[in-house]
Amino acid sequence: MGINWFIVAIVAVLVIILVVLTIRRNQKEKKKLTDLLNNDFKKAVKDRIDPDDLAHEK
Repeated sequence: MGINWFIVAIVAVLVIILVVLTIRRNQKEKKKLTDLLNNDFKKAVKDRIDPDDLAHEK
């Protein structure tokens, strides 16, 4: 019984397609997560103004 190269080729092509699709989806999710983490912060609201803060801003 020999190796059926046609079946091996089909399986190899399907595995390559699966790997490529997985990498693409991972890159999209990575970009979304990076954007979320870079833009997901709340600016602190100061109730009172310290004179020391004003001196450091100049």
